[in-house]
Amino acid sequence: MGFALCAGPLAASCVSVGEGTGSAKSELLVAHDCWDDAFDLEPDFFAADPFRDTMHIRIQRGSDLLEFSDGVVILIDDVPTVREHLGEALDVTLPKGVAPPGVPVGGVCGDQPCSAPVHVALYLLDSCHTQNIVLYATEGTITFTELFNGDPNEKEADEKLTEGTFDVMVGDPRDIVLDGPDAGTIPNQSHLSGDFRFFFQRGQPAQPFP
Repeated sequence: MGFALCAGPLAASCVSVGEGTGSAKSELLVAHDCWDDAFDLEPDFFAADPFRDTMHIRIQRGSDLLEFSDGVVILIDDVPTVREHLGEALDVTLPKGVAPPGVPVGGVCGDQPCSAPVHVALYLLDSCHTQNIVLYATEGTITFTELFNGDPNEKEADEKLTEGTFDVMVGDPRDIVLDGPDAGTIPNQSHLSGDFRFFFQRGQPAQPFP
């Protein structure tokens, strides 16, 4: 019987699918009819799912399907652009396609266009499974110190590393105020911050079609 020893900080080939470190916390998280207290995700599953120049990052508690879990999803619209700005705080906005019924697509963004290359959302589809809670980051920043280059066949460990921090305000776009002096604002937003570090590993459940 044999075994392999892994040494060095970039021994990515010895990392299991979903392995990594990170956090996502809020001193007071507000979610309709579900949560109104401190929140600590305590994630233990980390995954990146690249497609062309985009990437979908999951920081999650447990390795179940997203639809049945709690976690943070980071959507990157332009991986090459973000990799050009490693170490810089990048603005986070709502994705362009997020809008509640009756609000034009992009209308939730108000004076700040939904043009950032990175978007963040907190999903509570385990803790709040009957309420279908997804809280989107409306403002804040994310800083990548390292970002996987998006090539699922990449062999170099340092090109497979993703590491960073985020500090955002999250809210439910369905709560947007449509009338009065506060029209266009989303009330009951919560501060959410966290960090992440993991190596890309190809295979399920990190990617549905690895």
